[in-house]
Amino acid sequence: MLTLDKVYNAGYVLKNVIRKTDVIMAPNINPESEVYLKTENLQITGSFKVRGAYYKMSQLTEEEKAHGVIACSAGNHAQGVALAATKNGIKSVICLPDGAPISKVEATKKFGAEVCLVEGVYDDAYKRALELRDEKGYTFIHPFNDENVIAGQGTIALELIDQIPDLDAVVVPIGGGGLISGVAFTIKSLNPKIKVYGVQAQGAPSMANSVKDGEIERLDSVSTIADGIAVKEPGDLTFELCSKYVDEIVTVSDDEISAAILALIEQQKLIAEGAGAVAVAAVMFNKIPVKNKKVACLISGGNIDVTILSRVIKRGLMMSGRSCQLMLELVDKPGQLMNVSRIIAEKGGNVTSVLHERSSEGSDVNGCYLRINMETRNYAHIEEIKKALTDFGFKII
Repeated sequence: MLTLDKVYNAGYVLKNVIRKTDVIMAPNINPESEVYLKTENLQITGSFKVRGAYYKMSQLTEEEKAHGVIACSAGNHAQGVALAATKNGIKSVICLPDGAPISKVEATKKFGAEVCLVEGVYDDAYKRALELRDEKGYTFIHPFNDENVIAGQGTIALELIDQIPDLDAVVVPIGGGGLISGVAFTIKSLNPKIKVYGVQAQGAPSMANSVKDGEIERLDSVSTIADGIAVKEPGDLTFELCSKYVDEIVTVSDDEISAAILALIEQQKLIAEGAGAVAVAAVMFNKIPVKNKKVACLISGGNIDVTILSRVIKRGLMMSGRSCQLMLELVDKPGQLMNVSRIIAEKGGNVTSVLHERSSEGSDVNGCYLRINMETRNYAHIEEIKKALTDFGFKII
């Protein structure tokens, strides 16, 4: 049974192991509410996962410790288990999907684990980890469906209530549900008035679907930049706890996640991975009722692969109206390009690239197309530039 005593015990065990992460104000995330960020992306290993992994390992028998542990993970749980095992002198083997970011694979090795790459996604790695557990006698450290792991994650809620005593709501990412189960159980046990909202990626809404339909459902596939929460099926324990303690579960798109990552970099100087930014995305895009409320968004992790980061920033710029591509149909005569660039410059836009194409079959023989990429301030600015171009007589496609 998950109890408040167990969460408090986890807090005691973790006291000298983990970092009590800061809560910082983020006034520009949603100007209509008082937003705070719980910075678990600044936790040791770069994610909250070390809390649950370490507490679980502290509860193992001496015999279990001697046999070693095994886990499967998209990356963050792997690092948590590896660090916790190494600190406790326990052998650890981690099964990772072969598509996991290289940075996460290398970090897992650095923390002292033996890495086993498995073809496929998280669920395939999970299956292989269970096979190895049975073959070698390892103890399996589940990433979310385990009472001790959930209790470890619940220590975040103890810190939050201490840091923001008059909190109205907390917004938490959901993959398999271990984090939100621990946070929601602890918060509702201590102060039932605080709302707990869960957020999933639109491309991996396993818990959202399951809770809505009242039974555990498995997705055929998952597709999202938030690899840390790309889980096909929630656990029975986490499903039960979410159904009982979570007020509402919403989803956010990859574009909204990208915009949230960009906002955290620019406004807060924080790096969050996709899974770590979903709570911020939900508040930014008003997916949950937080107007005039004091809200804590849980930034669950910051282990984003730098190769993905540049793509995410590009998507985030487009999503927030900071970058725009226009296609104009022109008559091919001198001065056209000059007029286009003059209008954009007068309106404060910055052209970053231009592609000039002759018309295709079926269009005016004197026609041509101009594809322009430009930097803008926001969507209103884009509309202002478009209006100025059309008022001058240019046709925007």
